[in-house]
Amino acid sequence: MRHQIVASFLVGIRLGRGSGIAVAVILAVLLGPLVQQVLGSDAEDVKIAVSLARLLQAGRSVISSNQALINDPDRGDKGLTGDVVLAATIERYRKLTGVDPASIDPASREGRLLQAEMASIKEVMDENQALINEKGSGFKGFIPATFARLVTERLQQKIGDVAEIKVTAPPNLVRNRKSRPDDWEKSIIESKFLAPGWPRGQLFWQLATSKGREAFRVMVPEYYSASCLSCHGPKKGDMDITGYPKEGASEGDLGGVISITLFRTSG
Repeated sequence: MRHQIVASFLVGIRLGRGSGIAVAVILAVLLGPLVQQVLGSDAEDVKIAVSLARLLQAGRSVISSNQALINDPDRGDKGLTGDVVLAATIERYRKLTGVDPASIDPASREGRLLQAEMASIKEVMDENQALINEKGSGFKGFIPATFARLVTERLQQKIGDVAEIKVTAPPNLVRNRKSRPDDWEKSIIESKFLAPGWPRGQLFWQLATSKGREAFRVMVPEYYSASCLSCHGPKKGDMDITGYPKEGASEGDLGGVISITLFRTSG
């Protein structure tokens, strides 16, 4: 099995955890006229995987930027309905990629997966309106990491036989057991992303087995910035706003990985 090294550029996105805390991370993305030459036969799979990751990150950034509103105890209806958040997510995705995800052919594999992800975003927001709009309650725990997990779990219900997406991390940084890396993800995190010589932000992909099936698997690393450290930085062991002990991380440390699995169809 092999992995490909790709040209990339850096895009600032947000991963939030805690009240009003935006966490800027770096994603290596695949664009440009030479992408087909660089990736060869893997180009379409990598493009789809990155597109799914981008949409999740766009939604996560919308939740991050609205943490102060979500946690406002004096306001009831926050106006963050599924339709509102999805529209904001699409706009952020469009600004990053220059593409409206709704414009991608819904009959294509990428279009079907993006439609399912957009539906998942809307459903998760609509189902959490009572929590988000609870008046008299401050910090509600509806942070970007929770949003992302709920969206990926709902997406799993919709298209789990075709693809999966998960936000994971090095095992010592995982706060929710549902986000633990599987053996393959753990091996890539340890042998690639945590290796001293691994280029910052570089993707890894490989044809590998997942749940007993052949799959094309893509890993997108994300890194702590200064704004992450209020929850994840020093002093190690101190409790952050979510009630978890801080990890004692430093700016630039690997903070998480978006793992995308595209199952191969037989025949």
